Amino acid sequence: MPFNLPNILTLTRLLAIPFVVGFMLLGGPWGAWLGLGAYTYACITDFFDGYLARVWCQQSAFGRFLDPIADKLLVAAVLLAAIGIGTIKGVTVLPAAIILCREILVSGLREFLAEAQVGLPVSLLAKWKTTIQMLALGFLIVAGEGPAFGPLSTTRVGEVGLWIAAVITLMTGYDYLRAGLRHMSDKDGAAGNVKKEEKSDL
Repeated sequence: MPFNLPNILTLTRLLAIPFVVGFMLLGGPWGAWLGLGAYTYACITDFFDGYLARVWCQQSAFGRFLDPIADKLLVAAVLLAAIGIGTIKGVTVLPAAIILCREILVSGLREFLAEAQVGLPVSLLAKWKTTIQMLALGFLIVAGEGPAFGPLSTTRVGEVGLWIAAVITLMTGYDYLRAGLRHMSDKDGAAGNVKKEEKSDL
């Protein structure tokens, strides 16, 4: 593993996850704001590890492997912790489930397409989804300990953001799935043509 700064930042993002969850479980003002602090650090490293890797030409296979895993583990951990302590409950569990399922779907597609040496580029809409999702989770970490924003509590702002992220998640997830299925279809068609040629040679 290349021990450069971008990869170290990614590793520290992974190490921050237990602290985020631990502070959320602690509860109270201290738990909420310390959890937000650890989460904010993780989000900042999510930007700087990729940015520095590109600027300093320190991109590596290890970094490309670990970065999306760290992102997905952070999102999954915060969502599950929020559900566990009751911040996310009732119908709001639905957008959380949509986001988690989409992450699993995209991970599976990326793994399949990587074997075929086909990239799955991140769309602009997916970047917007990630931004809204990160902000929503930050509000949900603070939850009842945060200030009100007019008629909306901090928790309600987080819930609204989570629903918006879930809707965009469905849109981007469909785009990724369609691209993956199209490649699978092309691959199956090519394999079928090869078999026909082999039979004709016989």
